[in-house]
Amino acid sequence: MKDYLVKALVYGGAVRAYAVNATATVAEAQRRHDTWNTASAALGRSLVGGLLLGATVKGEDKMTVKIQGDGPAGAIIIDSNGKGDVKGYVQNPHINLPLNEKGKIDVRGAVGTNGVFTVIKDLGLKEPFSGQTPIVSGELGEDFTYYLAVSEQVPSAVGLSVLVDTDDSIKTAGGFMLQVMPGASEEIIETLEECLKDLPNVSSLLDEGKSPEDILAVIFGEEPIQFLEELPVQFNCECSKEKFSTAILTLGTSEIQAMIDEDHGAEAVCSFCGEKYHFDEAELNGLIEEITGGKK
Repeated sequence: MKDYLVKALVYGGAVRAYAVNATATVAEAQRRHDTWNTASAALGRSLVGGLLLGATVKGEDKMTVKIQGDGPAGAIIIDSNGKGDVKGYVQNPHINLPLNEKGKIDVRGAVGTNGVFTVIKDLGLKEPFSGQTPIVSGELGEDFTYYLAVSEQVPSAVGLSVLVDTDDSIKTAGGFMLQVMPGASEEIIETLEECLKDLPNVSSLLDEGKSPEDILAVIFGEEPIQFLEELPVQFNCECSKEKFSTAILTLGTSEIQAMIDEDHGAEAVCSFCGEKYHFDEAELNGLIEEITGGKK
């Protein structure tokens, strides 16, 4: 099944609903970063959350999520946009913890329960919007939910789920986000809470072959759902050798000369996708000339 996200309205527009299958997207991140079991689940949930938040902004507008907990996984950084693109990395990809007391992957143990959850929105204005909340769970779904309720004042429910296979590959990954609009009745909120009480993991539903539309149907039962849009989602990093050249230029001539003298070249690695870019001596000399205008 292809990766895509659906946007919908329920209860006559009182609730905005989003659901996504991001299995191939998370699998691409796992492959690029060689994440181990627990790190795969933590990074995967974060990528799914990034896609769901990204779906709330317009096409080129960008969203960055920074999860900086006190667990062994270290920082998790996710970039997404309104076009369904996402990229991200976990600081320590080789984390494989014992299962938790429920027999599940211990994402909380990897992320930690103390730290900061930050969202930066670049909406093309002069200053990006930034919101910050404490990490309240480390399971990540609750942390996205808490951020939306406190920082954006939108009562929400976020479910993030990744099924990691025995060989550390990604079997399924996906999630949902429900947002209660202003003016929604108490009855609707109570009904929603009841719907979510016994909901199976999204990854299990995807494993059964259910689509994002099916996931919302499972949540809302007989309630009519007005589907608005289907958005393809994918792991996409726009790094390039040209961008790294620009970054190397900012180091200045002495730093670049040291790369030539000591290493006879340089290798730049993109944190988000793991792509490597090699610069030989001639290319580095070319960058020095660019700075000096050809004068040594």
